[in-house]
This record gives sequence, structure tokens and C-alpha cells, in this order.
Amino acid sequence: MNVFTDEPTIAVGLLTGVKEVHFELSGEFQTTTRQSLRPGQYQAVEEQGRVRVIGPAGEPAVDAPVVILMPRELSSSSFTLGVTIGIDFHWQRQQRQSFRGTLKLMALHERGLTVINQIPLESYLISVIASEMSALCPLELLKAHAVVSRSWLLAQLQKTEDRSHESRTPNHESRTTNHESRITHHGSRIVDHEPRPTIHELIRWYDRESHADFDVCADDHCQRYQGIGRAFSSTVFDAVEQTRGLVLVHGQDICDTRFSKCCGGMSENYRAAWQDVEVPYLVGVYDGPDWPAGYGLPLTEEANAERWITGAPPAYCHTSDATIIEEILPDFDQETRDFYRWQVCYAQDELQALLRQKLGFDLGSVISLEAIERGVSGRIVRLKIVGDKMSIVVGKELEIRRALSPSHLYSSAFIVRAEEAGRVPERFRLIGAGWGHGVGLCQIGAAVMARQGKSYREILTHYYRGSSWRILY
Repeated sequence: MNVFTDEPTIAVGLLTGVKEVHFELSGEFQTTTRQSLRPGQYQAVEEQGRVRVIGPAGEPAVDAPVVILMPRELSSSSFTLGVTIGIDFHWQRQQRQSFRGTLKLMALHERGLTVINQIPLESYLISVIASEMSALCPLELLKAHAVVSRSWLLAQLQKTEDRSHESRTPNHESRTTNHESRITHHGSRIVDHEPRPTIHELIRWYDRESHADFDVCADDHCQRYQGIGRAFSSTVFDAVEQTRGLVLVHGQDICDTRFSKCCGGMSENYRAAWQDVEVPYLVGVYDGPDWPAGYGLPLTEEANAERWITGAPPAYCHTSDATIIEEILPDFDQETRDFYRWQVCYAQDELQALLRQKLGFDLGSVISLEAIERGVSGRIVRLKIVGDKMSIVVGKELEIRRALSPSHLYSSAFIVRAEEAGRVPERFRLIGAGWGHGVGLCQIGAAVMARQGKSYREILTHYYRGSSWRILY
């Protein structure tokens, strides 16, 4: 492991592929050539591979392929612009957000503008932990999240650095026998089975990509980074300062500390969501002190999964207390109250249209949705969708969630109830558990643990079994 002995500066991608962006400078900024830009409203447009910045009075301010605007006073200057949060998820919306640090505008010919925020890692974390959870959360939860978010990011940077020193080899399985097949993100397997073309297998997993122009994006695809407005509590600053440079490690490696909103009572193994490798500290953990009576293991077995998902087992993340939810969740996350157990219903024609749109196949009338592989949390890893024209096996968990929702299902931990009308069901009811992939820290469970008096080290030890601690800088 190459140790980060100094605090790194992080490049965060705020916007990509836009033709123009309007932003406001609060405080004085200067370019790399020491040209000053006064406070006010600005517009940047991409024209033939150059960034053209227009000033408050409509005057040309800067014109270059790359524009870097540095604040003269880091602690008091900021810039503000409109961004999209929750891209493709059910909470997607536009927000105006303000950021500390350097504003970088890049013109990528025929790809528009890329907007980047360059900021020291610890300052970045202040925004992240207050964006992922509420700034009103207990200190121990925010300290736990600071360690998790720091570890996750440094692990990704380490992987990127390691890959840069290695020959370029595929990091996913990809096999195609059909010209219609689509290869996307970090994993895809599309297989035609005999007799063709009645059944297909589509297995994809989506991981953080090594971004070419920045280290990490600002949305849920990486981890939320929604500016300085979220950090309205001194507790957020204390949490980052009190854990400065602290990461989780396993052996000599920084832990790739995944996390999700609500595990549904049982966290998941890494391989259920991503590539088929074992990560010893990312394994299924019951989200409570003692396994509840009346529920059987393993949840990979259909009968046990059905009892678990249709029941209401006790767990740290099983809370409907409005006071707790308002304290721990950001405002837009509070709109989602049925995160522990949920239901979705589709009429036959709705489901057919959705599958055509999302998978690109016409399955005809949907006969059944069958879980053929579940992970240790009960999440479906491989789902068989049987149609009267053809059938398809879909995985892994995120691909299943995308296939069965206009945005995303809360999770792939669900069982199916079909309302029969002869051979072809009229409706399908999905009864589900949890919110997110369920791997690693359960954010709502961790918040409840903190509220019950657990320390941040107890919280992290609970979710990341076999990990230890290291201060890097």
C-alpha cells in the first residue's frame, strides 16, 4: 500500500457535458495568470474546444481551453451554480449549491463543458458527511461516516494509481454473441442460450469508473457532495477534525468502505453487487445485536428470504420514529419513509412496456418473475423474467432494480406476488426490504446505533468485520 502521507487535494466533478453554465462568485477569484475576477454573476460557454467566460456586465472575462479560478481567501470565498442531484433516482432534482475551493472549467470538444471543484480532502469531507446524512446527526455517526467516506475515496484513488502502473487488462468479464448486446460500465455478461433467441442472460454490475478528468463525481454514483450549505452544524466540522487522516484498513490495504441507506435488517456480501470476488470486510451482517426469533438462515434460501422480507424483524435500521428520521436524514431523503419494507405494483401492460424500455427486448406477456439466486441479505442477484415470446435472466442487483422501475427499485431484496388470470397474470406485486445495495455500513442503522450511545468505533467494527485503524496523515 502506498501511504498518503499528506492530505491530498481532490478534484470533484460537478457537471459534465453541458454547453453553458451560469455561476456566481462570492469573494475575489483569480486565474493562473493572476487575472482577477470580482464577485458577481458569470456565464461560461463552450465554443470550439474553448471556455469563454462572460462577466457580470456582459463583457468577455476569460477565453481559454481550460479556465482555473482560485479564491484569494479560501475560508471566505465561494462559488455557486445549479446542479442535478440524485441523477436517475426517484429523488432527482435541481439545486443551487455553493462550494469552497478552486473552480475549474474544461472545454472538451464536442462534449461540452466539465465543471470541477478542486478542494483539500478534509474540507471535501465536511460537505460529504452533511450531504449523505443530516448535519443534525449525532457526533459519533458523523465521525463514523467521515472515516468511511475518507477510506472509500482514498481506496479508489489508490486503485487508480495502481492501475496506472499496470498494463491495461480487462477488469470485468465481457462476452457477446449477439450484435444487439450492450457493454456498459464495469461488468457485463450477455449470453444467448439454445434454442436461440428465446432466452438471454444479461449480467451487469456498475461500479465507480476511473474518471478521466476528475477523481470523483458529486452525486450518488460516487458519494454525495452538495456544497457548504449542508454543513450548518458545528458537529460536522468536529467529526472531520476529530478523525483527521483516519482510515479503515485490512492488512496493508485501505478498506473499500461501501455503504448504503438501509440494509433492510441484513447487510450484503460485496460479490452480490459487484464482481465475483470475496472482500473479507464486506460480508453480510445482521443489523442488530442478536438474531431475532422466528426467522431462519440463510436468506439465500427462498423460504427464509420470503419470511424475512414479508416480516418486520427488529433491527437498528427498522425505525419509523419521525423524530429520528428528521434528525438523521437530509430533507429530500425524508420523503422516502417506507425504506425498511415497501411494495410496488405493476399491471401486465405496465410491466411489459417497462421491460421493453429498460432491457431493449420484447418479452411479450410476462408469465413470471423468478429469483434464481439470492445473496445473504435476501437480495436477488439473478432474476429470471419469463415471457411468452422469450425469457431473460437479469443481474446483478442494480440492473434488476433498473429493469423493474422507471428510476430504480429501492433494492433487489423482494418477493413477487402475481395476481393470476389464467396463464398470464394481470398484476405483479413486489414486496421488498431495504434501500440500496446493502453492502457495508447501513446509514440509518448506524445513525440509530449512535443515538443509542454506540461510539463511532463500535459502529464501524459492527459493519466492517476484521478491519483495523490507521492514521495516514
